[in-house]
Amino acid sequence: MFYITGLGNPGEKYKNTRHNTGALVVESFAKKNKFSLFNTDKKLKALVSFGKIEKEKIDLIIPQAFMNKSGVSLKSIITSKKKAENLVVIYDDLDLPIGKFKISFGRGSGGHKGVESVVRSIKTKDFIRIRVGIAPTTPSGKIKKINGEQKTIDFILGDFKKKETEILKKVFKKVNEALEVIIKDGRAKAMNEFNQKP
Repeated sequence: MFYITGLGNPGEKYKNTRHNTGALVVESFAKKNKFSLFNTDKKLKALVSFGKIEKEKIDLIIPQAFMNKSGVSLKSIITSKKKAENLVVIYDDLDLPIGKFKISFGRGSGGHKGVESVVRSIKTKDFIRIRVGIAPTTPSGKIKKINGEQKTIDFILGDFKKKETEILKKVFKKVNEALEVIIKDGRAKAMNEFNQKP
């Protein structure tokens, strides 16, 4: 059994913002694999969808609390170390350029409030993360630093531009492939395959 959660903020206002990347990935995964339609689970404060990849059961969870309370939706589901190891948390990362993503396991939060909330709620950092880059880049592909807290907040809560949306479609396709490898062959194989240096 795998649990895949995409972090973001609830409500139409935030739907296509950069900070909602995790939730958008999970929606695209559900669509591609013809999972059940997302339903609201009031107890979990989340949207949930169910399906299978081959024989493996998958629960998709999109928390409907704000980012810094994301973990609330996982507290009653991820109740053991074993379950945590089959949890995949997908979220936006300002330290990665748009167009890139990285799979890791058992790492720190890198200051991401949603991940901090998950770690606090499930009392372990031993789960799989997929960080999806949202950072703007120069024409040569270098990350453009955003200076100042307010500018950073405005950027992550801003909507994706048309050009970025095109890049994201390709990334989502790749992340969907990576998720399938994690489910069928394990996280180590997925890391080897998808964390290659360009």
